[in-house]
Amino acid sequence: MEHTISGSVVLITGASSGIGAATAMSLAASGAKVALVARRQDRLDDLAAAISAHGGEALTVVSDITDAAQAAAAVQQTVERFGRLDTVVNNAGVMLLGAIDGAPLDEWDRMLAINLQGLLYVTHAALPHLLRAAAGPRGVADIVNVSSVAGRISRPNMAVYNLTKHGVGAFSEALRQEVAQRHVRVCLVEPGPVATELATHIRPEVMAALMSAFKDATLLTADDVAESIEFVLSRPPRVVINELLIRPDASVM
Repeated sequence: MEHTISGSVVLITGASSGIGAATAMSLAASGAKVALVARRQDRLDDLAAAISAHGGEALTVVSDITDAAQAAAAVQQTVERFGRLDTVVNNAGVMLLGAIDGAPLDEWDRMLAINLQGLLYVTHAALPHLLRAAAGPRGVADIVNVSSVAGRISRPNMAVYNLTKHGVGAFSEALRQEVAQRHVRVCLVEPGPVATELATHIRPEVMAALMSAFKDATLLTADDVAESIEFVLSRPPRVVINELLIRPDASVM
């Protein structure tokens, strides 16, 4: 099997936990140099130490990517440290569920800012570097946008989360059409329910109802999704996986 990961430079947002952290560990183990982007310095330092202990190389970048200047600075720090940028994994996201009626507007604002604006700002800053990398000896660059099954199926009490994830899908497809001929691959990864801390930000009363609905459901692990992302990135340049839907066994989603 041909691999294109070893020696590449990968920037991962939301790298301090869950899918982001698992993806960083997986790609670093395959020889990638990883830039870990998130807001929690202590989590990033611990992850970088774990990667280094296994022989990998990691850069920690404390950044709030909902601010365009900080997102651009995170990309620039990565390029300055490693000299290039081959892959972006737009993983940062938040899931704040509940009914539309009476919803706290700050929850909607947070989801729009992190799930959409953060992804847009990072992509905008990274794209010139990715296009240069794709035109170089490696012959390919990658953008992986981590969405959700919620980007395919709308459900009650998930309206604005659905909105953001449908938006990620629409943006990814338009971007794909713009850059495909320039050898930048765009992949939309859509996991079903994953056992991460994502749900811990949900209001307690909403969480109680969610736990009741999913009490017998099988959940994916962060490693399941990370391994899938590594599979996408390790394809030879002639192979493009544009969309990857990952459901757990017997999932209600």
